[in-house]
Amino acid sequence: MLKDEGVLTFEFPHLLQLMKLNQFDTIYHEHFSYLSLSVVQEILTKNNLRAFDVSEISTHGGSLRVFVCHTHSTHQEAPGISQVLKKELDYGLNRIETYQGFQKSVVAVKNQVWRFLIDANQERKTVVGYGAAAKGNTLLNYCGVGPDHLNFVVDLNPAKQNTLLPGSRVPVLSAEEIKKIKPDYIFILPWNLKAEIVNQLSYVREWGGKFVIAIPELEVF
Repeated sequence: MLKDEGVLTFEFPHLLQLMKLNQFDTIYHEHFSYLSLSVVQEILTKNNLRAFDVSEISTHGGSLRVFVCHTHSTHQEAPGISQVLKKELDYGLNRIETYQGFQKSVVAVKNQVWRFLIDANQERKTVVGYGAAAKGNTLLNYCGVGPDHLNFVVDLNPAKQNTLLPGSRVPVLSAEEIKKIKPDYIFILPWNLKAEIVNQLSYVREWGGKFVIAIPELEVF
């Protein structure tokens, strides 16, 4: 369907960023592929296509937008192609040891989350979640977190309120509940919206409330 000098463009979460930033919670049923530029090039080559340019964008924690043409098109290859390929090679996406190291990083986050929730519980601190997001469900279920550890999660979407998160069975309530119970910690599950959420909930500072994120490693601020 592509004309001789036509251009096809598409984007996808970059495997390099997923692994460097420990974004394992983005791996779930709606996301079927986790791609590197080097793998995409192989797919394109087998179909008589090639990527001649690429942009690194911030979507989903770090994505690639590739620009594709026919193999024999006159589009010149931009420097970005070799630059991204070098980053992937330097990081070791072509080595099995890199992926084994990723597994260890994922387990480390699980241990950090557990340690934080257990300590907060023992200190009688209140912890609630923010954002009934898919990535949050991945994190909570992998870590084995339930309503005994996380009082509830709030979400602005009325369709999600007064339900239970899949698997973890943590209640989902209105964001107004935060003002009512004044929690000690707010666990931000959609970490990619961290800045927006912190700004939106700036009022929690009034009672000394703090924020928590788990990716790429647990941080309380």
